[in-house]
Amino acid sequence: MKYIYCFIIISLLVSCAEKLIKEPDNLIDEGKMENILYDLAIMNAANNINREVLKKNNIKVMDYLYAKYKIDSLQFVQNNEYYAAIPLKYEKIYKNVEARLTTMKENFALIQKQKDSLKRVKDTNSRNKVKTIQKTK
Repeated sequence: MKYIYCFIIISLLVSCAEKLIKEPDNLIDEGKMENILYDLAIMNAANNINREVLKKNNIKVMDYLYAKYKIDSLQFVQNNEYYAAIPLKYEKIYKNVEARLTTMKENFALIQKQKDSLKRVKDTNSRNKVKTIQKTK
């Protein structure tokens, strides 16, 4: 019985180490894959927010990404499947993308806050000028 348990455990360990999908011939490194997925997220957000701008400029999201990273659709799909078959690597890539998106969102929020502050100062100055002009009349 002891041997059966050992055999099962060893079999599980060996099968977990087996690659589910063979590495593509033209493997995209993790950093480049992260950049592609980051840009894909940005482009999809832009497409969802204001589709007309992309249409007006004749920009197709995937065609743009393929040209920018000098890849084709088959290479992207094969690499995406490959990384998806390695959950720890794929999770790391997506966590990095998420962190970059969060940083970008925080930066935009900060910029918006600064713009709002400047607008309030400008509005206050304008009101003060009007009051000054009214008092002098």
